[in-house]
Amino acid sequence: MNVKTGRPINIEIDHLSRVEGHGDIRIRIENGKLVECTWKVVETPRFFEVMFKGLSIEMAPLLAARICGICSISHALASARAIERALKIEIPEPAQKVRLLAKHAETLQSHTLHLFFLVAPDFLNVDSVIPLIQTHPQVVETAARIKGFANRASDLFAGRTTHPMVIKVGGSTQVPRKRQLRELVKDLDATIPYLWEALDLFKSFTMPDFVRETEFVSLRGTEEYPFIGGNLVSSDGICKKEDEYRAMTNEYLVDFSTSKFSRLSRESFAVGALARFNNNYDLLHPKAKETAEELKLRLGEHNPFFYNLAQLVECFHVMYESKEIILRLIDSDISEFASHYKVKGCEGVGAVEAPRGILYHYYRIGEDGKIEKSDCVMPTSQNHAKIYYDLHKLVEELIGQGKGEEEIRNLSQMLVRAYDPCISRGQDNLEPQYVAPLFLLTHNSITVISRPPKARFYPLSTVKEEVTNERHPK
Repeated sequence: MNVKTGRPINIEIDHLSRVEGHGDIRIRIENGKLVECTWKVVETPRFFEVMFKGLSIEMAPLLAARICGICSISHALASARAIERALKIEIPEPAQKVRLLAKHAETLQSHTLHLFFLVAPDFLNVDSVIPLIQTHPQVVETAARIKGFANRASDLFAGRTTHPMVIKVGGSTQVPRKRQLRELVKDLDATIPYLWEALDLFKSFTMPDFVRETEFVSLRGTEEYPFIGGNLVSSDGICKKEDEYRAMTNEYLVDFSTSKFSRLSRESFAVGALARFNNNYDLLHPKAKETAEELKLRLGEHNPFFYNLAQLVECFHVMYESKEIILRLIDSDISEFASHYKVKGCEGVGAVEAPRGILYHYYRIGEDGKIEKSDCVMPTSQNHAKIYYDLHKLVEELIGQGKGEEEIRNLSQMLVRAYDPCISRGQDNLEPQYVAPLFLLTHNSITVISRPPKARFYPLSTVKEEVTNERHPK
């Protein structure tokens, strides 16, 4: 494909703005041909799995919540679920409902943050949300109202706006009083009109026209739209049990990024709101389906920019479903909210749909109730390969359309942003037995005293079926 002008284009974005963490975009076009197009993560590993080793199972959900400030509830839930499935603990129904309500609050928090503060500025032609305070005050007020409610709901159901304290192995440390639930219903009713204002706003935006058909991976619900646990499915027909998560993730290293990539049936797959929407449309709340219809978001949509719209659809789902759950809690006995359990040697997996996609925690537990081995697979790391290949195809199409440097730059950034990447959280890419290099630092030099074993890297062009997910070789 050739650009109408032969002028070289060299785009270097260090680092992409309005995303969590640090990721770089490199695009080089020479003589009308795409020479380089790379999405790479440049953050250092954070070694989440090692932090759990030797930790008591009671402390694991609390530590897990500190992995991410945005998806802290998801991590706490995945951690607790992994332990509860390992020990075969049955959670009392009131605790199950409160956990789901906490999860809904987090989903609303995260999606609102992404849609209004990170995405909307692109469509309103500003660099950040700050200028909108003067130019579009109603947009900012709508965002603040919805986000404020989500924060208050999280306070009530998780104990904090972020980093929850209520979620524990076996259930919850407490459940809200019915008086508090009634007050929150009033708060929810007062917030819903702002959600419809958000719908009007995003109906006015035109999503870029771009499609690269992909495989969508998510939890699959049975009677409810899935957020906590269940079977793992892909739109290509693969179905696995929760314990078989490694067969769904297939992580591997590439030589240009510090984050792992993932693949399944194709060269990449996608997780997140659009994946959940496509795999579980039939289980959406009627109001969410109505919203999708107004946004012209159809089942089977493959345009990654429509992740934004799928997130808004999920905002409607969690708001309206939350009200129904709260009303059921008010009319039920909520006196039992934790189960007793006995510790034994075992292992288990917990899968939770974080706002950005499916999240996995795995633990092997010793007879003393301490974690011997752990594994965490993050949603954003599962999306990195999809972003990489999408970016390449998008830029090639823009070249073919004769687009200039500014439009290529802007649309490339918008594409990555649409996935709502949480880059820092995805940095667990080195094996837990990895030995960090030891450096001696002086005022004018750095001397390497010892080096780690060589990591296994796979140049992306050579990744074949033989790539495995052997994260912890024996």
